[in-house]
Amino acid sequence: MAFLFRWFMRAFIFLTVLVIIAAGLAYYLAEQSLPDYNKEYLVSGPTGEVEIIRDRYGVPHILAESDHDALFGLGFVHAQDRLWQMFIMRRAAQGRLSELFGPGTLEIDQLMRALDIYGSSREAAAIQSSEITADLNAYADGVNAWLRIVQRDALGRGAPELFLFDSAIAPWIPADSIAIQKLMGLRLSDNAARETLRARLSLRIPAERVRDILPEETSQPVMGLPEFSEMFPDLREGPVEPPVRHALYPLAPVGQAGASNAFAAAADRTAAGVPLLANDPHLALTAPTAFYLARLDLESGPAIGATLPGVPSIVIGRNENIGWGLTASYLDNQDIYIERLDPEDPDRYLTPEGYEPFRQRDAVINVRGEDPVHMVLKWTRHGPVIPGNHFEVEPITPQGHVAALAWTGLTSEDRSIEAAMGLMRAGSIREARNALRALVVPSQMITLADKETVALQMAGSAPRRHPGHTSRGRIPSPGWLAINDWQGIRPFSEYPWVIDPPSGIVANTNNRITDALWPDNLSHDWGDTFRIVRAARLLGAREYHTLDSFIEIQTDTISEPARTLLPLIARDLWYSDAAAEEGSAARRRQDALERLADWNGAMSEHDPEPLIYAAWMRALQRRLIIDELGTYAELLPQPEPVFIERVFRNVDGAGDWCDVAQTSVVETCSDMASRALDDALVELTEEYGGRVESWRWGDAHQAVHRHETLGTIPVLGLLTNIRQTTGGGDHTLMRGLATGRAPEPFLNEHASVLRTVYDFADPDSSVIILSTGQSGHPLSRHYDDMSTLWRRGEYIPMSLDTDLARAAGDGVTHLVPQE
Repeated sequence: MAFLFRWFMRAFIFLTVLVIIAAGLAYYLAEQSLPDYNKEYLVSGPTGEVEIIRDRYGVPHILAESDHDALFGLGFVHAQDRLWQMFIMRRAAQGRLSELFGPGTLEIDQLMRALDIYGSSREAAAIQSSEITADLNAYADGVNAWLRIVQRDALGRGAPELFLFDSAIAPWIPADSIAIQKLMGLRLSDNAARETLRARLSLRIPAERVRDILPEETSQPVMGLPEFSEMFPDLREGPVEPPVRHALYPLAPVGQAGASNAFAAAADRTAAGVPLLANDPHLALTAPTAFYLARLDLESGPAIGATLPGVPSIVIGRNENIGWGLTASYLDNQDIYIERLDPEDPDRYLTPEGYEPFRQRDAVINVRGEDPVHMVLKWTRHGPVIPGNHFEVEPITPQGHVAALAWTGLTSEDRSIEAAMGLMRAGSIREARNALRALVVPSQMITLADKETVALQMAGSAPRRHPGHTSRGRIPSPGWLAINDWQGIRPFSEYPWVIDPPSGIVANTNNRITDALWPDNLSHDWGDTFRIVRAARLLGAREYHTLDSFIEIQTDTISEPARTLLPLIARDLWYSDAAAEEGSAARRRQDALERLADWNGAMSEHDPEPLIYAAWMRALQRRLIIDELGTYAELLPQPEPVFIERVFRNVDGAGDWCDVAQTSVVETCSDMASRALDDALVELTEEYGGRVESWRWGDAHQAVHRHETLGTIPVLGLLTNIRQTTGGGDHTLMRGLATGRAPEPFLNEHASVLRTVYDFADPDSSVIILSTGQSGHPLSRHYDDMSTLWRRGEYIPMSLDTDLARAAGDGVTHLVPQE
């Protein structure tokens, strides 16, 4: 026995030593790819010396004598700190992820090959002006200069992930930057997915009930439109199996495309008599985040703000003359077309002129560890045929038909990068508006401020639809009817905009931006109904605003839906029962209602009331829709306050949702509210214990910033994911959209990944913050050094002062031209 024990211990010690050696070797190799910020590099490309000062948070201040050299420096620092992120985004756009990750990303590659975003980006690169081409090449040269240094000096392959997913890195080219901007545009639009969701629901419930659960913003009654089942009578609803998608999947679920807040006050509405501007774009939480902070010395003057790794511009920021912020416009720039195949020849489809052949091309996708996958890419006159179940088209595509996507971003006539560069260089609001004419995707509302006034401008290609369009773009349309074709792109002069309004305030929270009638309404679906109410109230509450008041608004956690819905759904429940026995379900309900009666709607991470409210709304929506929708209820995981309000106010008969059709009694909305509250309290008690006073919203509403490739790998996920308690909620200005899905339905997965406030009274007092940090390297101290500040609603300086950057900085890099 002693002999066996000795050998067991020897084996255990041996394996332990092996693990320690392996871990040490892994750390050593990963650490090699950490860039040295205090170094001089001899590089080919710049025309003069470039000095890069990194401040204490790793923000590079790129000092150069020309735009060429400044953009060269930006490419260099992007590659130093975010090489893996750039590498993966380029591969995603190219449809080449499976070469690294195997079959798990095959459906992404099939989609991207079908859309051919990279092909149209290469064509777009060839039509840019000579100035923009020079900018793109300067940036690419900076990226490639760092790649050559990594190769020459064996700097850990440039990113630790490349030891796990071994691959050669091709040089960066201008088309790569254009493709990344297009990819961002795809991620920020969910119009096509909304069309298919509305169509699927219309197969299950009447049209008026679809309008309850997916409320439409209309300026006139919607009457006489054909329903999806009438246009395609042979189609029958199928089973609902929510797809499990890879973390790199580029299509956002409905409700999780771009969201954001931006507001600005003109000079006569600020205490200092000079404009203020605030902006916080909302995206899926990732580690690292999508944005990267930088300062550039340009010939037009210095600019500072947020960049997108891979794109040579400051996309949100300020220069010495103007500041700009972005919010998703929710323009409807996508349509799904159902194309009828020729029964005699599946390579032909029906058009208004008869059957015509698809444009076709063969493609081969290399898959790690498996045989290559061959696919035939097909295009119709509307756009590419959608492969598989992307946009969830399979359940709504009848036999003998295919679905095709029309999207403004698929054009090769795309000068969006020119808009981004022009905005960064603009010296006035007029120059900024002129630059925005070139924007195609992503469509944005751009909030502008200079030293005197403020403006708000929509930009991005807006398709014009025929007044007689059979579905008005609400649901997928028959592709063989000419009346459903786009009628070209609207001129920029028709896009909504305002400058120097009488109120002195402009604001956008993805809310409706026009009251125009069809077909000029731009969209049926908008991204916000409640945040704009809260923003308007807070912006109007003060005659004069300051930097501090803008920060207070930006980080506000009051839920307008909670203030609206609780008096409505609990109107028959407040203090309506006799005192119940301690520990009973009735007593829990009474205690919860008493707490909510005294609650002001603040979604504080430290309080139990937000958790009770969120769980109640989730349980209530499920009770309301489960009997009508069955498994289709899984398509609507997040509570929709507008729907619940319609039901409890019985708008257009929406109160019918309260009655459970399968029972013989007629349930009231009060019955549903009471039962849903009991459901919620049982769920919370099981998860967090029986002491309500110990419940905390932040414990459930944790923000999870996931590394998109390492985050799901055991152990590595613990090292690369950032998890922290947060306040806010689905509809607060400091937004934190919950997943709605078990087992952690209240996880915060979509929030403000960047917050910034510009003060033109003292520009160097402007502030900014990222949700993670500058670096994409998990071993860097700049990987997550901003995340705690972000969680607490704090900021770092957004200053163009180089002396301030040098003080307590993190190093100075010199790029010296190679003779």
